[in-house]
Amino acid sequence: MATEQIPATLPRTQARSRPDAWTDVLIVGAGPTGMACAIESQKLGLKALILDKGCLVNSIYNYPANMVFFTTPELLEVGDIPFSTAHQKPTRQEALEYYRKVAEHYRLQVCQYQWVKTITGKDGDFHITATDRSGKIYDYRSRKIVVATGYYDMPNMLGIPGEALPKVFHYYREPHSFYDHDVLVIGGKNSAAEAALDLWRHGARVTLVHRREGMHNHLKYWVKPDIENRISNGEIPAYFKSTVKEIGVDFVLINTPQGPVRLDNDFVFALTGYHPDFDFLSSIGIEVVEEYCRPVCDPETLESNVPGVYVGGVIVAGSRTNEIFIENGRFHGKQIAADLQQKLGRERKIN
Repeated sequence: MATEQIPATLPRTQARSRPDAWTDVLIVGAGPTGMACAIESQKLGLKALILDKGCLVNSIYNYPANMVFFTTPELLEVGDIPFSTAHQKPTRQEALEYYRKVAEHYRLQVCQYQWVKTITGKDGDFHITATDRSGKIYDYRSRKIVVATGYYDMPNMLGIPGEALPKVFHYYREPHSFYDHDVLVIGGKNSAAEAALDLWRHGARVTLVHRREGMHNHLKYWVKPDIENRISNGEIPAYFKSTVKEIGVDFVLINTPQGPVRLDNDFVFALTGYHPDFDFLSSIGIEVVEEYCRPVCDPETLESNVPGVYVGGVIVAGSRTNEIFIENGRFHGKQIAADLQQKLGRERKIN
């Protein structure tokens, strides 16, 4: 029985217009790692297509509006494109502009707001379905798959009564709308500390709750003394070794070492971390190691236990999301591309 041959190349606009487009490499996730995978694949002459359920570098877009990165700009670079910044530490806005310029420079084919629902088939002939915000279905076929979905869009839920109330947020963007309101911030890492400080400086009455004895040791060096001083001065009341047990329409109930505390409350920011989409990995057939929920993959090539499916970026670390950042995840593109070159080059010689 004759089989259809996958064309070696595909015009730039064809995948976007055809409902059943062929590509060499389909990448799920348009973050820095996904972009790096596409860039390195294109350098080998392979056709790369990126799908993302959000916008380009969606996770960075959802960072707080005035966020400053902990790292220096050169450690955020992909595709050998210099990242210029006016300050030692780049801002969220500068990062968004940088990654847009990288996408334009390499003419990356990114289908934004297309949520990958299923990946079926086998190595060399995968079938992918995605939907956009209107519910329209898109079908793609690809030789290889790279899953670089990150983790920032899957918040760690508290699992307590009232968490589904509209006053509860798992992301922090801007402070203005919380002026002159009682706001509870849950968490002890950078996102919680920075949100608490920003809210307090813009007129919110902020209280912080963290289950540990104090703020996390790895806070940004300019944030740690700031938040600790605000707490010691009583400007931001903090309950440590404490947990929120219930969120009501106008209150929160906290379990503290001294007993339960009920506080008046208007808004809650539950900034307790995020995790990869393990259900999506499992739906593809990728095995997840029980300890730390790491996907099974070759440490050199990053090919998973499913032949032809690679994993890249922070999901390689599973639940230990503090092990892989943009700084080291961006190199996964070269690792994956090296294996793609070997395997797809061999297939072309056979064909």
